[in-house]
Amino acid sequence: MRIIITGGGTGGHIYPALAFLRYLEKVEPDTEVLYIGTKKGLEAKIVPQAGIKLKTVDIQGLRRSLSPQNLKTAYKFFKSVSDAKKIMKEFKPDVVLGTGGYVAGPVVYAAAQLKIPTIIHEGNSFPGITNRFLAKKVDRIAVGFHAAEQYFPASKTTFTGNPRAQEVADAAAQVEKFEEPTVVIFGGSRGALKLNNAFIEALPELAQRSFKTVYASGEIYYDDYKETFNQYKENSNLDIRPYINNMTELLAKSQLFLGRSGSTTIAEVTALGLPAVYVPSPNVTADQQTKNAQEYVDQGAAIIIKDEDLTGQTLVEAISNILENNEKYQEMQAASLKAGVPDASQRLYNLVKEISK
Repeated sequence: MRIIITGGGTGGHIYPALAFLRYLEKVEPDTEVLYIGTKKGLEAKIVPQAGIKLKTVDIQGLRRSLSPQNLKTAYKFFKSVSDAKKIMKEFKPDVVLGTGGYVAGPVVYAAAQLKIPTIIHEGNSFPGITNRFLAKKVDRIAVGFHAAEQYFPASKTTFTGNPRAQEVADAAAQVEKFEEPTVVIFGGSRGALKLNNAFIEALPELAQRSFKTVYASGEIYYDDYKETFNQYKENSNLDIRPYINNMTELLAKSQLFLGRSGSTTIAEVTALGLPAVYVPSPNVTADQQTKNAQEYVDQGAAIIIKDEDLTGQTLVEAISNILENNEKYQEMQAASLKAGVPDASQRLYNLVKEISK
């Protein structure tokens, strides 16, 4: 099979694509892959590092307010469509898959015009503008949240989950849990100021609890709090780090997650059957992280603390109410396992094969 994948701008569009490509390598080792992104997006660095061939088009996002820049965006869109068609005529893909981000717009649109089978994957519960635009053009739509199904034509929409879920579930299959209840608190690769402040406030209480806390502050914040962190470095209940490199293994060993509710994070957490305390970022378009988390709150697998309500006290109470209440923990764990999609890549692969025959 020959496949073009496009998606970029943020890790939420790139990492699911790469997870799916790694799955493809296992089931169809002869698959030829080309990734189309932009020179300015994260994909320009991440995709080549993954050993995948990358070609780029020049495109920018649409401004939400009236702006002369939108005329430039329109020009770049049609220029990118033309450039993408040239790439496709040379590569001759059997299928084109878009995972979101504005670069996916002209690339998938170009494929549809060339009558190449197309599929988009929407990773969030509320679709981005690119995938809403492409919905009428493509052959199939895969969604990572049931809540996203309502925004797309039912006849060509399928719930597949997020490919990162299967990658994490497979990697964690042989990992044994920590003997003592453990919560992982993580605010993303750069950390989160509000989460750091709440954690600092909660430290005296967390140091005395019956569970262990593994905390990553984010490298940009660690030195600011290092003096305080050092006061607790001998405490066996606390493991404080700038960053967590082995996140999949650590989550697999732990019993609870507390952090932001990006789509990929939720996919990973539920694939492992972990209860979660989500603190949605208030800085995301359309309050997307709250919408993501709410689907799992409704299923009993998680609770939400609003960013504005996050304090040391609410952080400790949320964790304690789960890890120190065995009945509640068991209920949330069962709900998370039920909600998880540990075969997400297989489901997406089935759709790809269906349209590329």
